[in-house]
Amino acid sequence: MINKQRLINTFLELVQINSESGKEQAIQQFLKAKFETLNVIVEEDKASVNEGLGANNLVCTLKATENMDNVDKVYFTSHMDTVTPGVDIKPQIKEDGYIYSDGTTILGADDKAGLAAILELVQTINDHELSHGQIQFVITVGEESGLEGAKALDYTLLDADYGYAIDASVDVGKTVTHAPTQMKVNATIYGKTAHASTPNKGISAINIAAKAVSEMKLGQIDEFTTANIGRFEGGSATNIVADKVTLKAEARSHSETSIQNQVEHMQSVFKETAQKYGCTADVEIIKSYPGFEIADEALVTKVAKSSAVALGLAPEAVIASGGSDGNIINQLGIPTVILGVGYENIHTTDERMPISSLNLLAEQLIKIIEIISQKS
Repeated sequence: MINKQRLINTFLELVQINSESGKEQAIQQFLKAKFETLNVIVEEDKASVNEGLGANNLVCTLKATENMDNVDKVYFTSHMDTVTPGVDIKPQIKEDGYIYSDGTTILGADDKAGLAAILELVQTINDHELSHGQIQFVITVGEESGLEGAKALDYTLLDADYGYAIDASVDVGKTVTHAPTQMKVNATIYGKTAHASTPNKGISAINIAAKAVSEMKLGQIDEFTTANIGRFEGGSATNIVADKVTLKAEARSHSETSIQNQVEHMQSVFKETAQKYGCTADVEIIKSYPGFEIADEALVTKVAKSSAVALGLAPEAVIASGGSDGNIINQLGIPTVILGVGYENIHTTDERMPISSLNLLAEQLIKIIEIISQKS
């Protein structure tokens, strides 16, 4: 039913539009115009007033067809931004059935495969005059910078009973029903400066930080929880004892108790180690995004699994290790699961997108709409 060549062409066009996080204006305007040409009502919020967001989110509504107002209202969401390096992407279709970049950039299948599938869904509905209930498409900015676009979304524009984030790096047909909470731990350690030729007059903040990290539980903490030091900065010259260093860390977990214990442990190690050497540490703990858990028996999950079965795919529910915009929207009381997209090696210059998965993804979205329409 889908137009496979059109789908590929849409994907290729999307990935060639520069849209690194914070610089989404060009693709936002492209998508807004595209939805409007497909007779979809487009509204945008005021997300761009927030620092670091380069454009507004789009909430696009396809009204129910005649006599389908009683059908469940559903939404799909994908994000328009990419990680770096994502400028001047040159997609390559190879004989192995995958689409790659030229190796100097990411490909941007995360999440432009989701966007392409959404656009193909709307075009297929129009082409075949398919009956359906109300469908919304929530297209966000700033997902890759910590789900910041979803956090800034004007939720008064949403009108859905449940929905699907199209943004999981698992095979098409698999459904993410559990995702973790992420906490940021930002520490600043203060030492005492001195000339490197008289080190006893100073206290190296770098040395204190290193000792703290060496005593800290990091990596795989338990079956639910991981923790990582991702950035360490400090010092100005080799002949100066550094009096200040900053560390940026994270913890993520499917257990609220476990993640609270972990971040409190990290905070106490930083502070106690600094105090041991007569210095101080400031530690900031921020909840980056909340986790969620959707039951296998929930309607949103059942529909996703049924759509996979209809395509001959294994309807497996899986647990994610990362977050998506679904983490944020779930907090609004709109049950949301995450659909597998099938992209591979995301956030690297080796990223690739199987054409077969792109086709299956678009077909799954159509199946979801068909199942919901028949159910009501």
